[in-house]
Amino acid sequence: MVTITKESVRRSANAKDITLTYYEAGPASTEPTGPGGGLPLVMLHGGGPGASAWSNFGSALPTFAASFRTLLVDQPGFGGSDKPPVVGNFYRHAADHVVALLDELGIERVHLLGNSLGGGTAMRLALTYPDRVGRLILMGPGGLSLNLFHADPTEGVQRLMDFAAEPTRENLRAFISTMVVNQELVTDELVEERFADATAPGAQDAMRSMGMSFWNPDTAEDGMLWREAHHLRKHTLLTWGREDRVNPLDGAFTALKLIPKAQLHVFPNCGHWAQIEAADEFAEISTAFLARHVERSRA
Repeated sequence: MVTITKESVRRSANAKDITLTYYEAGPASTEPTGPGGGLPLVMLHGGGPGASAWSNFGSALPTFAASFRTLLVDQPGFGGSDKPPVVGNFYRHAADHVVALLDELGIERVHLLGNSLGGGTAMRLALTYPDRVGRLILMGPGGLSLNLFHADPTEGVQRLMDFAAEPTRENLRAFISTMVVNQELVTDELVEERFADATAPGAQDAMRSMGMSFWNPDTAEDGMLWREAHHLRKHTLLTWGREDRVNPLDGAFTALKLIPKAQLHVFPNCGHWAQIEAADEFAEISTAFLARHVERSRA
């Protein structure tokens, strides 16, 4: 497997009125008969403090890039991307900019893999621009997860709100601790890396703007994606950590019932970061699911 470094695959491009940072690796061109119908794979990260495409998916990139042209995109307001105020609901705001990025890069159709906030963006993109999407992999997705038994806010979301109110390393560590079952993954290095990104210029304003798009009555309803889930006609793999403390497992069942072509895979002893905590199994089931796509059928 080829060694991939962050700077060697870092790119940026215009997306409507802003610039988005992304990380790209894998085959430069693919044939329709290749894995997944030859479509590129776009990965969209979660929305916690200090989240970015690289922090969520950098460790997974070499595995996926072995089969797919893979792009990890910093959503608007995160990582190295521009941080403008959110217009409307964040999911639509981000989906529109991701499509503009694809236009800039000359990419017609992609598979989408989204974690948490990125899952909501992926879902909104697939609903609004169905001709641009092949298959969907959604990891504990926001907007689509409807908690049947757990209180709102969940433990993970409450920890995120605690950090927003008081952005300290201690509060950030408490938030990250809710992401995983294996607490050995919550290292000092990870906390420092995420804290630096979470407190970078513009990051906290962007976080507040994103959060308000889900609380403002004028924009919040557009983020309730579960109400539109029955319209989705894409093959969709829902993945969940059994011990997810951000979007708990009971939130999966509404989506599983409503999306006509949905299936669910649950990782035991795993939290919200399946791509990290169950890395090998996550890559195995995800690549197998994408490989079944046949582009000529628009499946």
